[in-house]
Amino acid sequence: MTKKTRSRLLTWLLGNSDHPGQAIELPPTALESSDSAGGPEAVSSSASDGNRQPKAASEPTPAVRPDSEPALQRLSQRLRQTKQALGAHFFGLLQRRVVDRELLDRLETQFLLADVGLPTTTKMMQRLEQAFKSGQIPDSQALQAHLKKLLQQLLQPVECPLRFATDSPPYVVLMVGVNGVGKTTTLGKLAYQLQREGHSVMLAAGDTFRAAAVEQLQIWGDRYQIPVIAQPSGADAAAVAFDALQAAKARKVDILLIDTAGRLHNKEHLMASLQKMVRVIKKVDERAPQEILLTLDATTGQNALSQVRLFHEAVGITGLVLSKLEGSAKGGIVLALAEQFGIPIRYIGLGEQPDDLRSFVANDFIEALLTPEEMLDSEP
Repeated sequence: MTKKTRSRLLTWLLGNSDHPGQAIELPPTALESSDSAGGPEAVSSSASDGNRQPKAASEPTPAVRPDSEPALQRLSQRLRQTKQALGAHFFGLLQRRVVDRELLDRLETQFLLADVGLPTTTKMMQRLEQAFKSGQIPDSQALQAHLKKLLQQLLQPVECPLRFATDSPPYVVLMVGVNGVGKTTTLGKLAYQLQREGHSVMLAAGDTFRAAAVEQLQIWGDRYQIPVIAQPSGADAAAVAFDALQAAKARKVDILLIDTAGRLHNKEHLMASLQKMVRVIKKVDERAPQEILLTLDATTGQNALSQVRLFHEAVGITGLVLSKLEGSAKGGIVLALAEQFGIPIRYIGLGEQPDDLRSFVANDFIEALLTPEEMLDSEP
């Protein structure tokens, strides 16, 4: 790393508030209390919480927006803030005819600004520099092709759409993550999409410590006629999961989606309660949960790495969901996650509409990230 790059890196670090060790604090009402044995009998749909009316703002949009935009152009627009973090200067670098060490240093800085992270950026730049020294990158066209190939090698191994085996139902998906990352909304969108594909679906409101989460899930259920298993606020989440799985088996439901409370990933007792939930599910069906999805807020940047590490150690994450990519300038975190963990990225969230939850496709993501919008706009 040259002195210029070190200087730019120091500037970036001093201005970056999302250090990997930074904890995400939860409001007291979101924290789980100690687990209790048993729990009230589960109820379906909107039977819990009396006369409380959900806020209109939390309602999902009833109709799916027609997909009139070309898919690549639409994805590129959703990644606009990340592209802006890379900057017009980044695209200018890729168009320069002469490739030299200064260009590579500037390219390194732009990756750091997009929150790719120091370890992943360093490894990428080492490979680019090796190719440069060996004469494989004589011009900017070769640089762009080499960079694209490098990103493909990083991201294609984690392109693994979720396949729901329904030959021996129910297929159980447990959604986990810290507070405020969009777990409940993502679960509602996923339920809608699965139902549209012809699957029978059931939702379980396992976030029993936040009444709004139960209401929000029930709104999704009422809107699309999807049964919701819930209990009164404060009930044992493991009991909700137990009753929901029993109900799903009795009704021969294809897919059971279980929500969970947001929890601090660095609080041992909260992670222990999540482990208890998994154990209780396995008592009903030792194969379940077949999928444990960790939802990550893309706007948190490098903090997502510590979340993945600790949740994976606690319950064994099988897939990732990157939410709020449309509002993040830190989409480069996808590269860091892929390089450091290799856990499949199942979905990315690109907006509030039900169809804005998309399966992750590596080549589409790379093209949207590396292609200037004006070039996409000019395409037929």
